[in-house]
Amino acid sequence: MNKTTIKKAFSFLIIISTLILADSCGSVRHTIKEPLKEEGAEYLFSHLKSNELKYDFFSAKFSASFYQQRNQTSFSGQIRIQKDSLIWISISPVLGIEMARLLITNDSVKYMNRIDNNYFISDFNYINSLINSTLDFDMLQAFLTGNDFSFYENSSFRPGVDNQEYKLITTNRRKLKKYVRNNQEINIPIQNIWLSPETFKISRVLIRELQQGGRKLEGKYEYELEGNQLVPHKLSFDLETSEHKNQINVEYSKVSITESLSFPFRIPDKYTRVEKF
Repeated sequence: MNKTTIKKAFSFLIIISTLILADSCGSVRHTIKEPLKEEGAEYLFSHLKSNELKYDFFSAKFSASFYQQRNQTSFSGQIRIQKDSLIWISISPVLGIEMARLLITNDSVKYMNRIDNNYFISDFNYINSLINSTLDFDMLQAFLTGNDFSFYENSSFRPGVDNQEYKLITTNRRKLKKYVRNNQEINIPIQNIWLSPETFKISRVLIRELQQGGRKLEGKYEYELEGNQLVPHKLSFDLETSEHKNQINVEYSKVSITESLSFPFRIPDKYTRVEKF
């Protein structure tokens, strides 16, 4: 796994319905789901929020595959999150030997390369410049945990039903002013959220720009029960621009949402600071 691929995979940080066949009296028949009852936006959004993953700390091991054009790269590692504060990621491509470490806060991005003995420090704008998209800490945290974006207004959702799932649609969703940092107000042009009618967990989320050929960022989720909560187990992210289509598939294992965590990130004195990674 080369440095360029790591950069793209890090920077990119960031369901179809099923036809069930059932046997009855020796014959096979199609089981057709009843149409979903339409619900209001307030009902759907309140159920979304009440069924979100509740945690102070989140940790998991992960395996991932990154696709860019016809190239595929696989890697593994660990992820730790302190809600609304820190995202810590360790990459270990082979034999459990750590190759790189990343620490993201609301205001900064720190990257340490253990192969070349160097490090990089910048803000979130650097990641956005690399992937030609607009993310902030709250959005990245939500994508990684299968939750809705925190600290964004929620009064303009329109409800619907799509392919046996509930759907919430909003345009120009803005971050609440008291949470805007560095005088940069982030606006989500169009956001679609698909909810499982059984669990009200997010099965799919899509944000895209209004104009034809605009950028699109999509996440899809599968969940497993951990204690009394459903936690994301398989995640798939697609970023599409007018020039490129990138995809990263992630599978979590050994998920924990109960233990307090440390976020070690000490840069050795001998490491050299670089302007980009």
